[in-house]
Amino acid sequence: MYIFCIVLILIASGLLTLAVLAQSPKSGMAANFGASNQVMGARQTSDFLEKFTWSISIAILVLSLAATMFMPSDKIASSKTQLEVEIENSIETPESLLPNQVTTPAPEEVAPVATEVEEVEVVK
Repeated sequence: MYIFCIVLILIASGLLTLAVLAQSPKSGMAANFGASNQVMGARQTSDFLEKFTWSISIAILVLSLAATMFMPSDKIASSKTQLEVEIENSIETPESLLPNQVTTPAPEEVAPVATEVEEVEVVK
């Protein structure tokens, strides 16, 4: 059913393209050329094309939602992007932290703090 919805979406997209190209422009540069108002000669044709365009647009929307609902679960699981995989891997391994992230070192890794202070003579 998923493949059937995808095929119907592709057919409807092609029909929508043809319907939009067949309509006469209502304004703009193309409307300034003489015979633009006489495309196919009748007002009924433009009404039909406008209704057809809206119908096909709504059909594409409904078919897209239906295709999402009928999508097999194995395709959903395998559709993870490489970025999602990298994010999961970086969360699992602490050595892959970003440079601006600070980690608390283990107590044996901390260097001892100097307790003696040298006197420095200040010269004016």
